[in-house]
Amino acid sequence: MTDNLKTPSDSSITSYSQQVIWAQRLQSIAQSGLAYDTRPFDKLRYEDVLEIAVEMMTAALNAPDQRDALRALYLEQQGHATPKVDVRGVVFQDGKLLMVQEMLDGGRWTLPGGWADVGESASVSAVREIWEESGYHARATKLLAVYDRNKHGHPYYAFHAYKLFFRCELTQPERDIDPRNIETGEVRWFAEDEIAGLALSQARVTTSQIARFFEHYRQPDLPTDFD
Repeated sequence: MTDNLKTPSDSSITSYSQQVIWAQRLQSIAQSGLAYDTRPFDKLRYEDVLEIAVEMMTAALNAPDQRDALRALYLEQQGHATPKVDVRGVVFQDGKLLMVQEMLDGGRWTLPGGWADVGESASVSAVREIWEESGYHARATKLLAVYDRNKHGHPYYAFHAYKLFFRCELTQPERDIDPRNIETGEVRWFAEDEIAGLALSQARVTTSQIARFFEHYRQPDLPTDFD
């Protein structure tokens, strides 16, 4: 989930600084202002605000070489700025959790998922991502968590985002692999005591989040988590 913008590796800083949050807010103000304000003078000011957001974010990332890519990414955004929505499927079988290797993040492990698509409900997007990335067909049964990405130890990201995690159940045991899938590699089931030894794609899911989902598995009546 990088939108072709390089983000820090899992060994980099994973707690959000106030500078990153300010940059995200300035980008959203600039995007909405450029969308709705028709006065030429004010548009120039919003362009200045956008440039400040670019400078702040690249400084926080310690990635001056990403300045042009980030500026282009910000300029692609149209209309009123809102948080992006990432959806993930949480699938258990016999006490083990379904995980996939994210090839865009060096083969690190994650829950199947990605950005929600326009025209789909969030749960449908999660189910589709499970099939595309793992080959398993499933159905969503419960919304486990709605997390603010800024508050859960993920690496820095250019935009504010919400992360939705759905408990899902397999609808058939056999895999039906999507031949178009190039995003994920190996697909495996992991017991809870095996998670600690995995290299996780921290941009997508964290160790503490996975631990929480095992708690939900053991206590299915737990309410939905949210920030």
